[in-house]
Amino acid sequence: MALEHALLVSLTERAGSGYELARRFDKSIGYFWSATHQQIYRVLKRMAESDWLTSESVIQAGRPDKKVYSVSEAGRAELARWIAEPADVGTPRNELAVKIRAAAYGDLDALRAEVARHRDQHHQRLELYLLIEKRDFPVPDQLSGTALHQYLVLRAGVRVESGFVEWCDEVLQALHPRASAPREVPEKGETSR
Repeated sequence: MALEHALLVSLTERAGSGYELARRFDKSIGYFWSATHQQIYRVLKRMAESDWLTSESVIQAGRPDKKVYSVSEAGRAELARWIAEPADVGTPRNELAVKIRAAAYGDLDALRAEVARHRDQHHQRLELYLLIEKRDFPVPDQLSGTALHQYLVLRAGVRVESGFVEWCDEVLQALHPRASAPREVPEKGETSR
């Protein structure tokens, strides 16, 4: 996916200036597709040059005029083309998983601290997603259209973050100093305690 497509989605939902779009992006699509404000402005310019967007200058009191972007017919056609195109499944890259695989060759206490840090960050994101879900989608079985689609993406985020938190908990439990101590192997005929 190109940033252009993420911006088309956001602008299809609501027209806006580059500044407004960058702020909205940070609070929604940005959770799933990151971009800096400078990238957003550069891509908006390129999209306008490709006739995917139209713009209107809006006069502001005491400030420079702002340019409000909307998706053009050509932009809607590109968005429809992109939606119909098969998405790359991709291979996730997870540096933490590679570090865990190499745990025998490093400082186990430092690795446990790193796993705990990741767990905490993913837990915070999970809590945020659950708050958004409760605030914006209190009755999910009554949703349709764009609201349903937004909810479904949010649910994917909840599931991913929940799974990552559970995995980190599992790793921390398995790497606990007592859990990683070698166990005595009972002699033949003895029962283990």
